[in-house]
Amino acid sequence: MKPFLKPKYAPVMFGLLVSGLMTFIVSGISTINALGFNAGIMNKWLIAWLTTWTVAFPIILFVAPMVQKFIKHITMKEK
Repeated sequence: MKPFLKPKYAPVMFGLLVSGLMTFIVSGISTINALGFNAGIMNKWLIAWLTTWTVAFPIILFVAPMVQKFIKHITMKEK
């Protein structure tokens, strides 16, 4: 598959996909736990997912570089 985005957009796409997938899964589990399976569950799940995704996406863009720096710091090999 031919790439259609420049590499400089990789961090944004990473944040978009990770936040989208994680909020989809977590909001689904939380919604089902809170309300159980019923006729309106998919609509409530979708609303919960979109709400949490709009919050999670900018947060992950802000937090990810700090976490990567911290991980690099704690995993550096000694010389």
